[in-house]
Amino acid sequence: MTPNSWFLLLRLSDYTQASIIKGVLEENLIQVLLLNKQDSSYLNFGEVELYVPVHLKDIASHVLDKGLSN
Repeated sequence: MTPNSWFLLLRLSDYTQASIIKGVLEENLIQVLLLNKQDSSYLNFGEVELYVPVHLKDIASHVLDKGLSN
C-alpha cells in the first residue's frame, strides 16, 4: 500500500491500549499499522498512532464504536 492509502484512525498516549485496539481490529480482519512515536526513555511523552487502510476506515470506526459501547 502507498502512504496515501492509510487513514489515521486513532492517536493514543497508552501503548498497551493501542495494542489492544489493534488486536480487536485484526480479529475483525482489518489490517492495522501501529506507529509508536513515544520517547523511548520517557513513555509519557509522545503518542501511538493507529492507521487502517483508507477503504476500511468506516468499518474500523464501526468496530471500535461497537466495542467501546459494550
